[in-house]
Amino acid sequence: MSSSPTRRSRVFRPYTRTQVGIALLLALLLLVVGRLFWVQGLDPGGRAEAAAGERTMVEPIPAVRGEITDTQGTVLARTLQRYDITVDQTAVTEVTVPGKDGSSQTVTPTQAVYKIADALGMKDADVKKALDGGKTFTYVARGVTPEQYNALRELNLPYIYGQPTFQRSYPDGSLAGSVVGFLGGDAEALGGIEQTQDELLRGTDGERRFEISGDGVRIPVAPQEQKAARDGSDVKLSLDSDVQFFAEQAVRERAKQLKAEWGTAVVMDVKTGKVLALADTSSVDPNVPGKAKAEDTSVRSVTQAVEPGSTEKIATAAGVLDRGIVAPDTQITVPPYLQIGSEKITDAFDHGAQNRTVAGIVGDSMNTGTVIMGSKMGKEARHENLERFGVGKPTGIELPGESTGILTPAAQWDARQEYTVLFGQGVSQTPLRTATIFQAVANKGQRIEPRVVESVTDPDGTVTTPQPPQPERVISEAAAQQTLDVMENVVTQGGAKEAAVPGYRVGGKTGTAEAPSENGGYDGFTTSFVGVAPMEDPQYLVGVTMQRPKGDVHTVGVTSTFSTIMSQVLHHYNVAPSTTQGPKYEMQVPQNLKKDVTPTNALEQTWPEPGRDESQG
Repeated sequence: MSSSPTRRSRVFRPYTRTQVGIALLLALLLLVVGRLFWVQGLDPGGRAEAAAGERTMVEPIPAVRGEITDTQGTVLARTLQRYDITVDQTAVTEVTVPGKDGSSQTVTPTQAVYKIADALGMKDADVKKALDGGKTFTYVARGVTPEQYNALRELNLPYIYGQPTFQRSYPDGSLAGSVVGFLGGDAEALGGIEQTQDELLRGTDGERRFEISGDGVRIPVAPQEQKAARDGSDVKLSLDSDVQFFAEQAVRERAKQLKAEWGTAVVMDVKTGKVLALADTSSVDPNVPGKAKAEDTSVRSVTQAVEPGSTEKIATAAGVLDRGIVAPDTQITVPPYLQIGSEKITDAFDHGAQNRTVAGIVGDSMNTGTVIMGSKMGKEARHENLERFGVGKPTGIELPGESTGILTPAAQWDARQEYTVLFGQGVSQTPLRTATIFQAVANKGQRIEPRVVESVTDPDGTVTTPQPPQPERVISEAAAQQTLDVMENVVTQGGAKEAAVPGYRVGGKTGTAEAPSENGGYDGFTTSFVGVAPMEDPQYLVGVTMQRPKGDVHTVGVTSTFSTIMSQVLHHYNVAPSTTQGPKYEMQVPQNLKKDVTPTNALEQTWPEPGRDESQG
């Protein structure tokens, strides 16, 4: 009996240890489950999110840059989608990848070499060399086509990556290259329309998200998230590639003949201000911008301000005609030279005292006669006249680096400058600004600032036409017609007969000015001619400028170059030949010469106030 408690005690203790052990195991399991629930379910510390973030790779999807086209739709710049293919050499091993039919297959490194070579059109040896090694990043191929990249993606090799990129292509090379612009090595927009319209052209990049394993290799079967890119808009220019081509050819030929530093040609639609050509003698090829000289990367007719010379006489003539000071046939006695205080103003040719009409003064480009009639406008009126024509202000054309030129305030003009601005000295402006003076005259006295962007097409096909600049009345319609008549006499009877275009009535004006040197003096000339046609209803304007041509000042003109370009323009746009004759004014009237007019008092002469023929224009 005494042994019974002992036996019961021995039975009880093993049973208790088992229970305790089970209880401990259950408690431990419950702790683990609770911990897992805490970490993975509630995740108060964001560990799951952090881990997912560490496993996620973000690959950018570049937007396709928009096209730049001319007015006819000819592509001047386009984007070619390309991909750079890279490999993680440390992850190149035998892998199991999903097949097209849902099955899986094993791909050895050797098999991968052959498959990659076939997809990219490469040599097996080159692919093997790219895959061998211990680098986590190296290029297999660069700039492969989308078709090649898609073929490569179908291989599902987890250690091969494709980085989207693009190549900008300029099919016409240097044609209008400075207008179109180019991209830098990091796709930075540099120069031309590429730069000024970059925000529209570049679009918005997208992105692709996918998971990678702990060793950095993409997990092929893991889901992907993709945010599509928004491609850039297409920009259509008013430039006409055909007009641009023969304008470039013409100025290059003349610049070569004259050994000029540079030359430009501007072609505009008179009634709209649209620019049809901005030609330079040398410009950048956007496909290889690194080969271009710095001065060839900009549009010189926009960025280079020069003294316009005698083309400015059209602004002066328009100003005095508009104010009723003179008429085209008003007779002015012009002495051999003008003596104004200590300043002496001469003409490009020697002559005695002459009785000239306004048409004759402009036709033979006389500085003296221009000053006599122009000085009838006060200093402030002369300044205002130039301002109204836009001198001293940018045109606002959609190209970078535009020069405003220099128009000194009238109060700061010295004793010579207050007169020389009347014939284009002591003032500077771009060839494009000079062209707009003639555009305003040809457009019945209304200036429309030039523009080169015609429309913008969004990726969804929406076409937006920029609001055109509002016309500004510069001179009256009657004064504009009188100025056109004077311009036509420059070609028919004056010193610019080579500017004539067979079959069409043409008017314009020559210009010659000294070109300033870097040391403050002068080291050459700037020659130019700007004209419009047909004169009965002006449609088109052509302005040609040459900087520092070599040769005698009387033989370095560009009237024949103007004629070549204008002829091409008129025929290109099927403009009907002229069927009427323009007015002809006497250039010089020898009788009734005023004997009391001398070089010192010529500015004091008076003449009858002309009547205004409001029926003209």
